[in-house]
Amino acid sequence: MEQEIERRAKAALLESTRRDAYAIRAKCSTSLVEFIKLAWHVIEPDPNKRYVHGWHIDAICEHLEAITSGKLIDLGLENRLLINVPPGSMKSLILNVFWPAWEWGPAALPYYRYVCSSYNDELPLRDSRRFRKLVQSEWYQSLWPTKLTSEGQYRIENDKGGVRECCSFQSIIGKRGNRILIDDPHSTTTAESDVMRAETVRVFCEDVTNRLDDPRTTAIVVIMQRLHQGDVSGAILDRKMPYIHLRIPMEFEADEPCRTPLGWSDPRTRDGELFFPERFPRAVVERDKAVMLDYAVACQYQQRPSPRGGGYFKRHWFEIIEALPRNPVVRVRAYDLASSKPKRGEGSTSPFTVGLKLAAYADGLLVVEDVRREHLSPGEVEDLITNTASQDGHGVDIDLPQDPGQAGKAQIHYLVTALAGYTVYWSPESGSKEDRAKPAASQAKVGNLKLLKGPWNDKFLDEAALFPSGTFKDQIDALSRAYMRVVKEQRAGDGGVSGPRAISLNGEGDGREVRT
Repeated sequence: MEQEIERRAKAALLESTRRDAYAIRAKCSTSLVEFIKLAWHVIEPDPNKRYVHGWHIDAICEHLEAITSGKLIDLGLENRLLINVPPGSMKSLILNVFWPAWEWGPAALPYYRYVCSSYNDELPLRDSRRFRKLVQSEWYQSLWPTKLTSEGQYRIENDKGGVRECCSFQSIIGKRGNRILIDDPHSTTTAESDVMRAETVRVFCEDVTNRLDDPRTTAIVVIMQRLHQGDVSGAILDRKMPYIHLRIPMEFEADEPCRTPLGWSDPRTRDGELFFPERFPRAVVERDKAVMLDYAVACQYQQRPSPRGGGYFKRHWFEIIEALPRNPVVRVRAYDLASSKPKRGEGSTSPFTVGLKLAAYADGLLVVEDVRREHLSPGEVEDLITNTASQDGHGVDIDLPQDPGQAGKAQIHYLVTALAGYTVYWSPESGSKEDRAKPAASQAKVGNLKLLKGPWNDKFLDEAALFPSGTFKDQIDALSRAYMRVVKEQRAGDGGVSGPRAISLNGEGDGREVRT
């Protein structure tokens, strides 16, 4: 019975296609997106796997259409396109299945030759089967009759001279085409191997450009998720190769929106806004991020990797110890304060309020004892600071940043008053985050900075390894303040400078200190 229902539905669809053939051809001839929508039922006949549209599909198709129409060349640009998108974005289907089938049919380019590659041949073979299924379908043939003269696993040919060939990226040598399509040249494993990653980049730089049928007009399209700073995308960007770069992060970063020479720009406006909430709603994204390292989130989701070992800080510099070796000379709890608490549904790219406790010893040893890191409202920030001071006790000095303006002065006045009886210092931030971090990074590099074992260790190490390219810099800012404070305290103890001075709370916040 189910087979009969399916047969009738298929017959009705074909009859509808024949009846509306002219309109379908006209609609698809100028729109890859419309072709994808109408052809979806061939690739996914299961009605439970319906097509779900996202604006990122429009963006990818717009840039591919610009290659097909010759618009890039007309604009004086090269037929080179780099697309970085998160996993699950339909990138393989669009690039390796729908676009070649669209060019052979609706775009009237049946003589084009494609070389489709990925880090192994399993994925290209999968997409080759999908492509063959689409082009051979009754639906496609009724609209754009295309006779296949060769239907091998790796090579498909039509009677107009068109060829679609697939291979692993490493075996791309010896193949030529009008379109060189590179889909994820690295795997998550090979990208982590310096040797394998370097070999993939070498093949891309030295061999791919020799695979072109026409060096002037042949297109090279690389579509991939970022996996390492030194991956193929990194090589394209670092060497300033003439590629249009379409970068679509999972969560929007308002300070770094993508814009391309075609006039396209990321349509999102709110920081943290998702790229494809129809398939990846907030709950799903947060669930998956919870089990990923920040490095993986930065690479695969945000498309902006930093070296896993870190930039300013290397993970292996930090030894985690089970207990404090002895009583320290100075203890400081330094804070980095977020200006507001993120609104519900705005994502997790908003800064955190961080309170980091650092212990300093006479022999130069430094130990990060504890890190408090939370999204808080201004009232909750004040509660955190006063409650933490009570837990730390009077033997821990407190160092607070003062924001500029009257609001910053008012906040400091309130906090210093609330912390009566504790040693409190305050000062505005000066210089860049990177410059402030350099002294602490130098101590970490020589092995003087250790971490006391605690549940906060992983998040701290993730942020340190990504600094300064990571989304968050709050813990490093707090570390920088704490370190500079213990340096001042140690110098004061050595007689190098005078101890803290009591000053009026009406001071201008020019780096002076307060003890209450």
